[in-house]
This record gives sequence, C-alpha cells and structure tokens, in this order.
Amino acid sequence: MMGVKPLGVLSELTGRRTGCARGKGGSMHMYTDNFYGGNGIVGAQVPLGVGIALAAQYKNTDGVCVALYGDGAANQGQVFEAYNMAKLWNVPCIFVCENNGYGMGTSASRSSASTEYYTRGDYVPGIWVDGMDVLAVREAAKLAIKHCATGQGPVVMEAQTYRYSGHSMSDPGTSYRTREEVQEVRQTRDPITSFKEKIISSNLVTAEEIKEIDAQIRTDIDAATKQAKAEKEIEADELSADITANHLGGDIRGVSIFAPLKHKRVGPAVNL
Repeated sequence: MMGVKPLGVLSELTGRRTGCARGKGGSMHMYTDNFYGGNGIVGAQVPLGVGIALAAQYKNTDGVCVALYGDGAANQGQVFEAYNMAKLWNVPCIFVCENNGYGMGTSASRSSASTEYYTRGDYVPGIWVDGMDVLAVREAAKLAIKHCATGQGPVVMEAQTYRYSGHSMSDPGTSYRTREEVQEVRQTRDPITSFKEKIISSNLVTAEEIKEIDAQIRTDIDAATKQAKAEKEIEADELSADITANHLGGDIRGVSIFAPLKHKRVGPAVNL
C-alpha cells in the first residue's frame, strides 16, 4: 500500500496509536509519504488530487499525482469539475477510474448513461486498460506518467476490474449478482493467480518460491495483527488533538457549541 506497513494499517483499522493516522482515520485515511489517504465523501478525493498535482507543478518537483475513484464516484459533479480545472491548468494528474462494475449495489449500466469512463474527460485524453492484468496496468501507468511528466497535462485511465466481496461489511455482495458470476471471474481473471502463472511459465520464479513468498506474507500479517491488538487504543481526549498542523491555541468546536473542546498538540498526527 504505497509504503504503509501492515502494522500501520491494522492499527489504524482498530483505533490504535500506532496506526498510520494515530488511530483516528480508520479505513478511510491511510497515510504515508506521498500517499494522501482517502475521503469519506464519495468522489471528494478527486479534486484534492488535482490540488496535489498543482502543488507539484508549482514547486517544480516533477511529481505526478494519481487520483483514484470508482465507477460509482464517476458520476459525481466534482469529478467533472476536477477534469476542467486540471486541464485548464494542465497539471500532472492521472485520474484512475477503477471500474469494478458495481457502485455499492448498483450495476454501472443502471447508473451511468455511458460506462466508457475513460472517454468522459472530453478535452482530457483517456485510456482503457484491463485492470486484472498486472503487466497491462504497468504499461498503461508508464504511458500515463510519461504524458503528465512531459507537460501534456492530465489523463483519464479506466481500469476494468472486479471485487469479490461486498462493498462493505454489511453487504453480502450476492443480492445484486450471482455467486456464479463472482466465481467465474475468480477462476478465470484473478490478477494475482494470473501473474503468478505468467512469471512461473517465463521461468522468472519457481512454484516453490511463490509458496515461500505467500507463507512469509501470511507470517508478516499474522505478526502485525497480533501486535496491533496488543497496542493501546487512543484516549478520548486525544480525539480533539492535532486538528490543525500547527497548534493555533484556543478552543475548537465540539458536539455542542456550548461545550467546546481544548485543542492540543501531541503529534505527529500521522505516523510515517
């Protein structure tokens, strides 16, 4: 996950201080160097991505921002506003639409007049890629990065993918699609399985080496899970800490305007 260690993720999900956002971000906010987290508002991260790209352009860092969103968020007005500003300023932003065919429980064909999301940029060029093909995604990403890095402005990249589970813990994922559909994709298009088969058939690794890698991954995750459970949860009074990057002093608004909270700095707000 762009450099976020398993402990940082698992601690964040369980509200521990060792989480990448000190346990206050939850599943929506995974942070590390050059990874600016998500957003609880559908599609709201897209214009923020344009802002990050603008900052890279302004500071001449040669950086490129990748703003990811799903097919469900693709119909949000702010996404189109972001396209406009990105092209107006010609910022180095790659808009990646992860099209898994379903926005929560609604199929893309029922919510979108056009499901060719890569064409929606109009004045922003777009490319389509099989998001289940690791090597194809790599090549598409290289093309998009080159486009942005050479001063040609933003690009929209649609990655056709699929999710096996439901949208959330409360979604069984089978009320709007069949189990057979899920199983067919898993058996015929799974990106991890397909990539393993490709590198084994190309004699880059052996099947035994793959098994060793998988075993090590399970060991690492189990160890991180155990450690995360043992870490301390954040205290209630820390919930109002580090609201701003710099301690501005004074009170901040709480649940009630008549019961303000004291702002304090315990930082850093993000564990890097």
